[in-house]
Amino acid sequence: MELNEIIGEKIKSLRLEKNLSQEKLAGMAEIDRRYMQSIEGGKRNISLNTLLKIARALNVKMSIILENID
Repeated sequence: MELNEIIGEKIKSLRLEKNLSQEKLAGMAEIDRRYMQSIEGGKRNISLNTLLKIARALNVKMSIILENID
């Protein structure tokens, strides 16, 4: 599995744990919903800046999203 797919799955999992829609999370992170969809689908490489925005919107540290990635 590619790195972007692993990160996308982790973001999706955290989003679902918090009962957020992709649209709601994208709005909270101030990114486009289609971009969020492509991140969760593992189709986009995500910048650290965008990862930070998503982590803040999910109210988690970036390290939570990146944990267990070798």
